[in-house]
Amino acid sequence: MKKREPVSSIMTKNVVAVQLEDTLINANNLIRKHHIRHLPVVHGQQLVGMLSKSDLNRLTFSGLFAGEGETDEAVFDMLNISQVMSHKPRAIKESDTIKHVAEILSTEEFHALPVVADDDESKLAGIVTTTDVIRYMLEQY
Repeated sequence: MKKREPVSSIMTKNVVAVQLEDTLINANNLIRKHHIRHLPVVHGQQLVGMLSKSDLNRLTFSGLFAGEGETDEAVFDMLNISQVMSHKPRAIKESDTIKHVAEILSTEEFHALPVVADDDESKLAGIVTTTDVIRYMLEQY
């Protein structure tokens, strides 16, 4: 097993992200379209938050009652991304090791971490998830 492998070797580099000014409806559509669970929130290229599928599900009724899609859209229209996202997310650098990421994911309540550029800690460079780490570990066997 490679002990100093950087997270940049397993992270998703072409990140699906949402702009801070976007709507929650658009964020929900991106999550559904790309079959993802976490969306970094950016202002330009600067990472400002994280929005998860769970965050959006907490606002909706469609999972509880059939035919409530219109109600969900009304709720999404009443709120903005900034009101729902996690502000100042825990981020890691491209050069941080996979071991370090695994330690964070196993001890803290995160399932995904945004990855920022080594030379600019505000610039989103990628995202790494628990699934990425598990796949990496499986490849080692």
